[in-house]
Amino acid sequence: MAEITKVQYEYALERIEELLPFVGNDVPMDDKHMIEMDIVSDIVYRYEKAHYPIAKPTLGELIADALDTMGMTAKELAKQLGTSAPRISAYIHGKSEPSLKIARGLCDILHLTPAQVLGY
Repeated sequence: MAEITKVQYEYALERIEELLPFVGNDVPMDDKHMIEMDIVSDIVYRYEKAHYPIAKPTLGELIADALDTMGMTAKELAKQLGTSAPRISAYIHGKSEPSLKIARGLCDILHLTPAQVLGY
């Protein structure tokens, strides 16, 4: 498949803005506006995937986000894991890696998958 050019990408972005008033949850998938939206959205997706890849979050970012989502503090997490709050802070700031036992606890408590904790 041919590479999407910047001109094509910019056109697709403009066209999406123009199509937005004509598509919504109640518009059937076989509607001409919906079909065109699907096509130009694919162009934008392919260009952005090639030129603006999104990096996987770090373990620290995952921990911080999970704590925020759960309304939990690092001190509370540390208590549940049987470690110290400064140790949790070290994980969050990338200054230390958790042991396998702690990693398992992070998965259980913060509802993270082992793949996320291991960076896959």
